[in-house]
Amino acid sequence: METVCKDGVPASAPKRLNVYEQTQVRLEKIFNAFDNVYVSFSGGKDSSALLYLCIEYVRKHCPGRKLGVVHMDYEVQYSATVRFVDEVLASNRDILDVYRVCVPFKVPTCTSMHQRYWRPWDEEMKEGWVREMPAGAYTYKDFPFFSKRMWDYDFQHSFARWIHERKGAKRTCCLVGIRTQESLHRWRTVNHRDSFRFHGWKWARRLDPGVYNAYPIYDWLTTDVWIANGKFHWPYNHLYDLYYQAGVPLEKQRVASPFLSEARSSLSLYRVIDPDMWGRMVNRVNGVNFTAIYATTSAVGWRQQVTLPKGYTWEKYMRFLLDTLPESTRRNYQNKLAVSIQFWRDKGGVLADETIEKLRAAGIPIIVGGKSNYKTTKKPVRMEYMDDIDLPEFRELPTFKRICICILKNDHTCKYMGFAPNKEEKERRERVMRKYKELL
Repeated sequence: METVCKDGVPASAPKRLNVYEQTQVRLEKIFNAFDNVYVSFSGGKDSSALLYLCIEYVRKHCPGRKLGVVHMDYEVQYSATVRFVDEVLASNRDILDVYRVCVPFKVPTCTSMHQRYWRPWDEEMKEGWVREMPAGAYTYKDFPFFSKRMWDYDFQHSFARWIHERKGAKRTCCLVGIRTQESLHRWRTVNHRDSFRFHGWKWARRLDPGVYNAYPIYDWLTTDVWIANGKFHWPYNHLYDLYYQAGVPLEKQRVASPFLSEARSSLSLYRVIDPDMWGRMVNRVNGVNFTAIYATTSAVGWRQQVTLPKGYTWEKYMRFLLDTLPESTRRNYQNKLAVSIQFWRDKGGVLADETIEKLRAAGIPIIVGGKSNYKTTKKPVRMEYMDDIDLPEFRELPTFKRICICILKNDHTCKYMGFAPNKEEKERRERVMRKYKELL
């Protein structure tokens, strides 16, 4: 295991724990403090390592105790992952309390201009399912809280409350195998200052009264996971062997929904690694084949490699692209754009002094405000939308070219633009905030 200790440290110096030993300390705290513990298991390397860490800990330190494991089954997945999940859930049955969830919640997709989401295990599409529903799976009928308006992340939150009440637990902890090395978003999840902590633990945050998420392996590196697999002989998903043979870099080898924006560039691997699944999934979700062919080209805005058609401005090109979209999709982008234009006119985006000077040097009309309400030293800058601008800070500035890239990417939430949450997301956040205010 990778360790923080270095050669030459005096023998009398206190030992500094490596990441495996740190995790053992965290697991001890978790199993002592929570009477209901379950692991969120996807079949990927991180959640698998976390699950086996917990299995070994329970067998050694908590004889007779059950460990919950929940697997959100998204229907469309590599066959190797399905087999691995089947094997893991079938083994260690003596200590595992298994919840394999097959529910038609909304799942984002960036493969289609017609669909913002798709639904795994949608009964209306049963003839098109890519495989049979696993025996013993929990369906929407098992969850009284389920609503067809739910996104997958909404369901996971509600599931935590549901299992907490089902078990009659005093405290429930969902263990999630995320690592801060993976992304800035995951780093923020662990390091967010305003999170409700349990006993001040950096790696645990409250979801609801008595219900927490914990991230015991947040400080592991990818190499730590694979060293642990080799050292402790844990079973692992052999999809990673196929990834390696296909030349996929170690840091890009992930098990996730194939239709998310982060997975589009590797979608075509299904054709090589799992051709049978590929043949079925092409007919399951709109735009899969097109995305697999063009995901790394300018046709879908890959790495800003978008060229402007002759005789067009970016604003005119944006309006052309919008006219090609279905009405509901077009309206979604138009609403996002209207919110963004108003935001830059009335409040302004926060920009660094260096960026402000570059805009002035380029002759762009701007109004620079004083201190921002955000926790930053950057200043709020009000300005109108530009057609395009050739600056390294391109992604921080309001341009019609960025909207065009969003449309080409089928980025329905405009994540590439850094847009604020939509009305539904804001309302959900407000409900949560009101609940916490009442509790406090």
